[in-house]
Amino acid sequence: MYIEQLQKYKLNLLSYLPIPLAFLGLMAYNYVATKGADTDAMLEEMIAKMGANTAFFILVAPLALMFGIVLFYNKYIQNNTTRILTTSRPKIDWNRIFFSFFIWSIITIITTLISYYSAPSDFVWNFKPKEFIIFFVLALLLIPFQTSFEEYLFRGHMMQGLGLATKTKWIPLFLTSILFGIMHIANPEVEKLGMIIMVYYIGTGLFLGILTLMDDGMELALGFHAANNLVGALLVTSDWSAFQTHSVLKDVSEPNASFQIFIPVLIVFPILLFIFAKKYNWNNWKEKLFGKVKPYQLEELESIGK
Repeated sequence: MYIEQLQKYKLNLLSYLPIPLAFLGLMAYNYVATKGADTDAMLEEMIAKMGANTAFFILVAPLALMFGIVLFYNKYIQNNTTRILTTSRPKIDWNRIFFSFFIWSIITIITTLISYYSAPSDFVWNFKPKEFIIFFVLALLLIPFQTSFEEYLFRGHMMQGLGLATKTKWIPLFLTSILFGIMHIANPEVEKLGMIIMVYYIGTGLFLGILTLMDDGMELALGFHAANNLVGALLVTSDWSAFQTHSVLKDVSEPNASFQIFIPVLIVFPILLFIFAKKYNWNNWKEKLFGKVKPYQLEELESIGK
């Protein structure tokens, strides 16, 4: 019902185009403008001049601001509500958000500890109390909005719009996953590890899309994405990552594209899907992921509150 519920409202399909086209155009411009440039040196120069916390704010704040733009557009241009953009439930389920955030935070902390103790020479202690506290506050204020922007754009605005336009679920699922991966193509990790890292980015987008369609809402995706970026940024940084921060640890190992890139996509994400499926009693996977967006009778749609 996550996509189907929109049939209750007379939404102009063309109204779904401006925000994705503007954002993807901005990403394309950024990729072309930085192609061939030494982005690592540019970032190092920015950090040297302004400090890591200021550089972090400059890089993340615009994406956090875009979250507000998406919500404003949804409410005042499309005459929609945040609830409908988020979930098919009568109200946003914060317990789902916190559960997803908690479980992925724990997994992230455990895997970081395993990496640290199995190869301590790959890390250096990076903790500076004053700088870390400032970064912690900035990260807590900005990263949840940054990740929410990406979720509301890809799993919300774009997935619902494509679902209404194509009357399918698999097209928005796969297309938003691919576009989510392409959004990261200008990240320093791609330059260091090669295009193979796109398997991880696209795979993550696919995982988040499956969460959204199977659970009939974005709550689990919102919690996971926030935990992934926030906890990850607080724990570990490196000289070749998109976020270079005052984290607890710094990864000083030589980056390489190994089988570890595939572990989340092939092993961890399927396990998480199994856990969520058991907890929230998911069923009818084929219909929810590959079925058509069927027209609902008026009385069925009227039962969904706006």
